[in-house]
Amino acid sequence: MAAARSFDESDYQRLAEFRYRLRQFLKFSEQQAAKIGLNPQQHQALLAIKGAPRGNVTIGILAERLGIRHNSAVELIDRLITNGLAVRRPNPEDRREVLIDLTNRAERILAKLTLAHRNEVSKLAPLLRRLLEPFESGPRKGRHIKSKTNT
Repeated sequence: MAAARSFDESDYQRLAEFRYRLRQFLKFSEQQAAKIGLNPQQHQALLAIKGAPRGNVTIGILAERLGIRHNSAVELIDRLITNGLAVRRPNPEDRREVLIDLTNRAERILAKLTLAHRNEVSKLAPLLRRLLEPFESGPRKGRHIKSKTNT
């Protein structure tokens, strides 16, 4: 049977603080998106499209990046298109696929949101580094205990 770990109070405090700061950042992000007239999922979609590796985003890739079902991604893209934030285009390398691009309007909106987010992250970065550093060094010696085995 695998060994169980023993954790001290500082482990729990760091994890609790880390999760708290993540929630605060998500709340900040939602508020910033709302100020511009987007819901959080629309903002995440714009960011996922713009920041996707290799730049070509399909509905499937967007669904994966956002952690949603394919049909939900289709509905999200339909709403973005209706709001003038995205366009579909055929994939020149595979005509069976449709790629999603941002409109100029979406690019401007995303730039504003990204600036606000980058500023917020730069404020949080020192604290997050301090919170995460102990986890980078791995488990401390003497922190493992053996689990009880069934007899």
